[in-house]
Amino acid sequence: MKFTQKFLPLLVLLASADAYATDGYFAHGYGVKSQGMGGVGIALPQDALAAAANPAGMGLIADRVDFGVTWFRPQRESELVNTAGGSKMFDGTYDANDTENFIIPEFGYNRAINPEVSLGVSVYGNGGMNTDYKKVIPLLGTTPAGIDLIQLFVAPTATWKITPSNTVGVSVNLAYQRFEAKGLQNFAAPIGTPQQTSQSPNNVTNQGHDSSYGAGIHIGWIGQVNDNVTLGASYQSKTYMSKFDKYKGLFAEGGDFDIPSSYGVGIAVKATPALTLAADIQRIEYSDVDSVGNSINNLLLQGNLLGSKSGAGFAWRDVTAVKVGASYAWNENLTVRAGYNHSTQPIRSSETLFNILAPGIVQDHLTFGATWVLANKSELSFSYMHAFEEKVRGPGAIPGNFGGGDVNLKMYEDSLGIAYGWQL
Repeated sequence: MKFTQKFLPLLVLLASADAYATDGYFAHGYGVKSQGMGGVGIALPQDALAAAANPAGMGLIADRVDFGVTWFRPQRESELVNTAGGSKMFDGTYDANDTENFIIPEFGYNRAINPEVSLGVSVYGNGGMNTDYKKVIPLLGTTPAGIDLIQLFVAPTATWKITPSNTVGVSVNLAYQRFEAKGLQNFAAPIGTPQQTSQSPNNVTNQGHDSSYGAGIHIGWIGQVNDNVTLGASYQSKTYMSKFDKYKGLFAEGGDFDIPSSYGVGIAVKATPALTLAADIQRIEYSDVDSVGNSINNLLLQGNLLGSKSGAGFAWRDVTAVKVGASYAWNENLTVRAGYNHSTQPIRSSETLFNILAPGIVQDHLTFGATWVLANKSELSFSYMHAFEEKVRGPGAIPGNFGGGDVNLKMYEDSLGIAYGWQL
C-alpha cells in the first residue's frame, strides 16, 4: 500500500494530460497488453488495468503493480467545399494538428486479501477529444477553433470468487473531466440579437479550461467454462458528472456532459498451450448523453438555443466495437501479440459541421505488442496501434442560413505504448 500512496497522486496529476481516443472518443483498449491485442479484455485480464474492461478480471491476476505510458498522435483535417452560396469564399482545407502529440499514463495495483477476495485500483484515461486548428475557420469564429476534452477514471475495485470457476467484480468509477473550447464566436451573439444561438452567450467559447467531477458503477463477471474456454460480461453505468459552468452556453442542459454507459461480452480460447485467441463486442451509448447525441438541427431547424435542455450536440450515434486478438508465448521469456478493432461510425454525413470540432471518425485499428519477462517476476511490455485513415463526406452539411456548403472530415491515428509490471 505504501507504493500506491506514494505514486497514485502523481499519476492522477499526469493523467490530466490531453488524450484522444479511438472507439468514438473512448480508448480502443486499456492497458498496454490489451492495446496490443486490439483492445480485448472482457474475458482476458492480463494486468492491473483489467478493471477498465471488466472488474472481475482483477480477481484473476494475483498480486501485482503495473504502470505505463502511451504516446498518441492523431491527425485531423476538415475540408469546406462550395461555401458562401457557392462563391467558395471559405473553401479550403483546415489542419487541426497544431497540437498533435499526447502522453497518456496508466497505473494499476491489485492485492488478494484471501483466496476468494481481491482489492485493487486502476487509473487510466477513459477517453478524450482534441482539435487545435492552425488557422481561423470563418464559419465558426474569429480566432482559430478547437476543443480539448480529457476524461480520467480512478477505479477502486473489489472481486469475489463465488465458485472455483466464476468470479464477479465491481468498480466505483471516480471520474474527472477537463474541457476547453475556443474559436466559436459566431455561436456567442448577444441575447436579444437576431443572431443569438445560445441561452448564455458569455459561456460558449474562450473561457479557458473548466473541470467536472462525477461517479458511476462498473460490474463484471468472468467464468471458466473448461480448461480452454473463458467467457466474460461487463456493464458500466452512465457516469453522472457535475456541469461545466464555464461552458453552460455550449453544452445542452446548462453545461452537462455525462460519460455514456457501455456494456460488452468477451471470450478467450486457449487454442494451444502457447496460443490464446480472444474477442470482445462492446456497445457504447453515446446518443444517451444529450451534449453528445443531440443534433445540430435542434438549433438550426427547431430553434433550441445552445445550452438549453434540447440544445445542439454532436449527433453521435451509439457505437459497436468488435475486437479480436491473439497472444503467442514464443518462449518462456517472450510473448507476442496482434489484434484488430473495428467500430461503427458515430458521425452521420449530415452532421459534419459541428464535428469539425470532434472528428472521431476512425473505425479500423491494427495493433501489435510484446512482453519480455525480466528478473524478479517483472516484465516489460510494448504496444503499437495504427487507426487507418477514414473520411466522412458531408454534402450540404452547412445549412443555407450559414451560406450552404459541404463539410468533409478526415482522420488517422498512431500510438506507441510501454509498460512495466511485476508480481508482488
